[in-house]
Amino acid sequence: MTEARSNLSQPGAEPGRRRIVVAALAGGFALSVQPIEAQSLITTPSTGLLAGDVSIPVADGSMRAYRAQPDGRSALPTVLVVQEIFGIHEHIRDVCRRLAQLGYLAIAPDLYARQGDPTRISEVKTLIADIVSKVPDSQVMSDLDATARWAADHGGDAAKLAITGFCWGGRITWMYSAHNPAVKAGVAWYGGLVREATPLSPRHPIDIVDALKAPVLGLYGGADSGIPNETVERMQAALKASSNPAAQASTIVLYPDTPHGFYADYRPSYREKQAADGWVQLQYWLQRHGVS
Repeated sequence: MTEARSNLSQPGAEPGRRRIVVAALAGGFALSVQPIEAQSLITTPSTGLLAGDVSIPVADGSMRAYRAQPDGRSALPTVLVVQEIFGIHEHIRDVCRRLAQLGYLAIAPDLYARQGDPTRISEVKTLIADIVSKVPDSQVMSDLDATARWAADHGGDAAKLAITGFCWGGRITWMYSAHNPAVKAGVAWYGGLVREATPLSPRHPIDIVDALKAPVLGLYGGADSGIPNETVERMQAALKASSNPAAQASTIVLYPDTPHGFYADYRPSYREKQAADGWVQLQYWLQRHGVS
């Protein structure tokens, strides 16, 4: 089933914004990441889990998300899972199930809900131009707030909230860890750190070090052509120099000779050893900071 979205402006809505009317999240993978590396694709079963699409109330309608959590349990530690630029596809769903099998309520909201369906776009440049570049940080922060509230009302423990994200979502992980004081820990996978300001993204992780509310673990590749090592080093230096306790408690792991997207087991960039180590690091980080 594919998403049904309204393109009609609604009375009282912000100029240029759509009221969300979402029938279901699109399935499968975005056309822009084909072909899929099926031989390394990890599939996590939903046995013992409550897993599937849910609807989250937001200010201008309702937003779909994929949720996975242990069935029949409550007061669960909660992890917000933030998509890559390719949206909520099967890999992101599987990450939610992986976390749920560890005892978490994991939920991935459709943060492009107002801008379009990335699964139907075949070129990465078009995806970035037509959808990704049009998503305001303020909208993402608000939608993640709504997602955290929904999770707390549906089996999650609001006092045990974490966030993790990949690529585009890695940057958002840093930003949301500075936005929401309820977040206890963040794990950012190869998210951009240093970029020029734009009207929709006026600040970036390097700019919010002193505002971090929770410690962030950054997982980065030393051979990432899109995130130069120099920017990782600048971020590490900024964290170390800050007087903010959350910044001082943050750290970055830089895997040598490792490309961008090394956790994405459905793509050629996947690196099994580094991905496995990063997953262990994530679990330790959440436990260390009380999200378990």
